[in-house]
Amino acid sequence: MGKRKAKREDFNVIKVPAGNDVIGVAKKMLGFDRLMVSCQDGHERLCRIRGKMKRRMWIRVGDIVLVSPWDFQFDERGDVIWRYKRNQADWLRRKGYLKVQL
Repeated sequence: MGKRKAKREDFNVIKVPAGNDVIGVAKKMLGFDRLMVSCQDGHERLCRIRGKMKRRMWIRVGDIVLVSPWDFQFDERGDVIWRYKRNQADWLRRKGYLKVQL
């Protein structure tokens, strides 16, 4: 039988915020798969790292992430769906997606 391979996402493509998604900065790691994120819309959210990301990339304090707020508890909680690398964050700043004060 063997192990079933997980489908690969393309991690070289830059994801931009769409719909309700907001960009934020990881402020504090809370253990397991949770962290506090300061978002551009002025809210601080308790976010969890989705399973696909948890197994493939590390998130540290100060990293710029893409957050998808939950439908309920919109101002308080969300899911981290993407972590931007340094060159991707610079691209976001140049294109106007990322505010300078983050």
